[in-house]
Amino acid sequence: MQPHNGAILIVDDDEDILVAVKLLLKRHFDTVITCNNPENVPTLMAAHSFDAILLDMNFGPGESTGKQGFFWLGRILELDPYAVVIMITAHGGVNVAVEAMKQGATDFVAKPWQNEKLVATLSTSVKLRRSRSEAEKLKKTNRALAAVASGPTQPILGNSPEIAEVLSVIARTAPTDANVLILGENGTGKELVARELHRLSARSGNIFMSVDLGAVPESLFESELFGHKKGAFTDARDDRVGRLQAAEGGTLFLDEIGNLPLHLQAKLLTVLETRKVVPVGSDKPVPIEIRVIAATNLPLEKLKDDSIFRQDLLFRLNTVEIHVPPLRERSQDIPEIARHYAELYCRKYDKPLKDFSPEALQTMLGYSWPGNVRALRHSIERAVILSSEDQFVRSDFQMDGSGASIEQTEASIAVKAPDQSVVPDELNLERLERSAISEALKKHRYNISHAAKELGITRAALYRRMEKHGL
Repeated sequence: MQPHNGAILIVDDDEDILVAVKLLLKRHFDTVITCNNPENVPTLMAAHSFDAILLDMNFGPGESTGKQGFFWLGRILELDPYAVVIMITAHGGVNVAVEAMKQGATDFVAKPWQNEKLVATLSTSVKLRRSRSEAEKLKKTNRALAAVASGPTQPILGNSPEIAEVLSVIARTAPTDANVLILGENGTGKELVARELHRLSARSGNIFMSVDLGAVPESLFESELFGHKKGAFTDARDDRVGRLQAAEGGTLFLDEIGNLPLHLQAKLLTVLETRKVVPVGSDKPVPIEIRVIAATNLPLEKLKDDSIFRQDLLFRLNTVEIHVPPLRERSQDIPEIARHYAELYCRKYDKPLKDFSPEALQTMLGYSWPGNVRALRHSIERAVILSSEDQFVRSDFQMDGSGASIEQTEASIAVKAPDQSVVPDELNLERLERSAISEALKKHRYNISHAAKELGITRAALYRRMEKHGL
């Protein structure tokens, strides 16, 4: 018979037993090590990784209380909390062995034992050890992944009163498990606020799961969020855990909640009320324990419209509301944000670090930034790549409307006739695409979902084209 992978340690003061057991077990396991003095166990455990340890209850002539076995069981579990220890006891010592199991032993065998039973017990114990090791490895991996996934990609920058108020609400809300609704235009940093809430919460050691509801097709909503069982539909080849279950113990961030259709809002509400999900193709509810943070670019007035958003769901989500101000309402933060991204992209592209000319800063301060911090970040990245002066100058930045102020931008939008048809002066596809995207973004005030819908492309495709054209 081919030996199984596994390393066994036998600890007993009877040399005859050690020899007999070793002869038996070496036919079934790769490594079998014997020890007649328990004082040597710590050294052996430091040198080897044992899958199972056979430990006698008594050592020395006349010993029958089992105290030595209890002592060394405790020492072994101190050295390795996941050790699998099988106690060896004589007939009549079963009660002592049962007590040992209460103190952490995995099983026991009584002398004299049946060879087949001893081998079966050790084979099961080896599998248990492997399972414990894999479970612990997965826990460590999950903790590491949670730490990476939950870490903010960038800080919340600014010292304006508006951003100070946001940070104050975050600090007061984060330690609680209250549901939070984050309101703000696209590009204002709503996800950063959600991540900061998670970082400052008691759940910070667990996963931060972000779900962009605007990018989840209606047909896949239940499968993505609730999971599905194998065979539930044509492409369900395996069981799948949904996003809500995957966020267990952590924070679930539902971005673009305002884009969720009413009939799907009802399903989400049911889950949030019952704190249970039913995977597609299953009839068994699965309990979940998560904190919910939602975000939307829809104004609160629209959310209070029954035809757009369920009011019972709104009440469930907005225990605390956080309003993230647009960049134009906290323009004093622009220099700090601009310098932060300038330093970031100079390092990324291996460019010399430089400051902004007074003219460039003044232009940025006066610009309306309809795309908010995201638009400013893209503008800085472009400037870092293309700038050829010792300082960043006005011409390095791509700002539609030649740096138009808030009032000028709004006025220019207002005077345009919505049905005006303009024949382009040129037919260059790249420039036409850029112009169409720019107009759609301005028309919808940088609401990515609405602009993408008008352009007939997905949100992800729109983001790629915005990146491509520096918008």
